Amino acid sequence: MATSSNAGRAQKARPVSQRYSPKNLWENLKSIVGALAIFLVLRAFVVEAYRIPSGSMIPTLLVGDWLFVNKAIYGAHVPFSRASLPAVREPRRGDVVVFVSPYQADEAERGADPTPTLVKRLVGTPGDTLYMRKGVLYVNGIAQRRGFGMGTPDSAMGTSVSPLFDWQKKVSLSSSRFGAAPAQPSLDNWGPIVVPPQHLFMMGDSRYNSKDSRYWGFVPRENVRGKPLFVYYSYNADDSDRPLPPLTDIRWSRIGHWIK
Repeated sequence: MATSSNAGRAQKARPVSQRYSPKNLWENLKSIVGALAIFLVLRAFVVEAYRIPSGSMIPTLLVGDWLFVNKAIYGAHVPFSRASLPAVREPRRGDVVVFVSPYQADEAERGADPTPTLVKRLVGTPGDTLYMRKGVLYVNGIAQRRGFGMGTPDSAMGTSVSPLFDWQKKVSLSSSRFGAAPAQPSLDNWGPIVVPPQHLFMMGDSRYNSKDSRYWGFVPRENVRGKPLFVYYSYNADDSDRPLPPLTDIRWSRIGHWIK
């Protein structure tokens, strides 16, 4: 009986030539290509991973945070085109947004990417009048909270100026119910300016550690790429004293943190 059973199992086993036949190889290849296509579609139009490389959004986002970004909410960008899919909703003031930066000539001059993908907080939508006085941001005349963890304005840094602020002189209001714009914009004193149609104004939560719309201007609506969802992985990438910090200095408390 045992001999008969073993013989039956031997008869059911497929020969090696059948297991690696062109038909079976083709079926396996189709499965792999199908899975890859689904991944690429999801990555292009639904969710994509993003790494935080700088401290411009501290404390909301930390250097070494890895995020999942919802690309569908604002209308996913169609690759290799200027088109986007219909949006679930428009970006709102206060949203943390991932977007392609306007062209930065100073970055191009030093050989860096002049249009990097950035993450900042949206502080001005079309039609909003924005200005800062003594480190306080005003939107339509209403003082906003001093950043998200920004703390007390730094008088020394706040008065610093940059040639990159000069674009503001062309769009600042010379007179308005909020007063006139300063002759020379500085980090903490600029505007009022009005956000034009189909454009947005972005700022980092760490106001003195952020190169944002104050430097390179308004962000075209078509440059928006998505809204961060949550941190799926994080490690101390800034000042770790441990070897191999991606493995030995993981911020476990950050994993699963929702972005607000």
